[in-house]
Amino acid sequence: MASQPTQRHVPWLGALSALMLIVFLTMCFFYAPEDSIQGQVQRLFYPHVASAWVAGLAFFTVFVASIGYLVTRDLKWDGIAAASAEVGLLFTSGTLILGMLWGKASWGTYWAWDPRLTSVLVLWLLYLAYLALRTYVSEPAKRARFSSVLGIVAFVDVPIIYFSIKWWRTQHPSYVIQPGMKPAMPAEMLQTLLFGVATFTVLYIYLASQRLRLLRYQAQEVAR
Repeated sequence: MASQPTQRHVPWLGALSALMLIVFLTMCFFYAPEDSIQGQVQRLFYPHVASAWVAGLAFFTVFVASIGYLVTRDLKWDGIAAASAEVGLLFTSGTLILGMLWGKASWGTYWAWDPRLTSVLVLWLLYLAYLALRTYVSEPAKRARFSSVLGIVAFVDVPIIYFSIKWWRTQHPSYVIQPGMKPAMPAEMLQTLLFGVATFTVLYIYLASQRLRLLRYQAQEVAR
């Protein structure tokens, strides 16, 4: 689970996120070579994959924090889960939007009921329901308990998404990086992809930590 930075480190983390985003965009457009088959539209691949990675990381954090709350009944875990779920939903939305744009260029349609696309949409709906549940239930302990159960159950869809291209026939491209196999892309593309994943991970930690601080402040105001 991604650790939450202390308050004094947050501004520096925000500046680092901004700097890494600038470098990442530069790499996407000027460092990575144009794809010989898909052309310029393939550049959507880098933020698309990075967004998907961070969404999975965010929901794994929700999963772990939800277990943490059910075991300890400490509301700090519920706060981490809530903040991570909001940011995860944001990155899942980005994954879907970028995937639709890429699909339009590659498949001729914005949406196909492909197993991986459909399972990502289900994930988006599950965590939208998670946030709706948090809004509906006002009592903190009850909200944390119900949300933790849903956060654990909803995470089941994450491995389904990952293995969907193995389990079913799909139009979605296969795995880009596989253990023990050489990546089927030039080094510049791989470096851009990995830097994008690192960039979006730092951005996730920054946004989740900021949201967590706000949730804690709101809880303190209500307790007064």
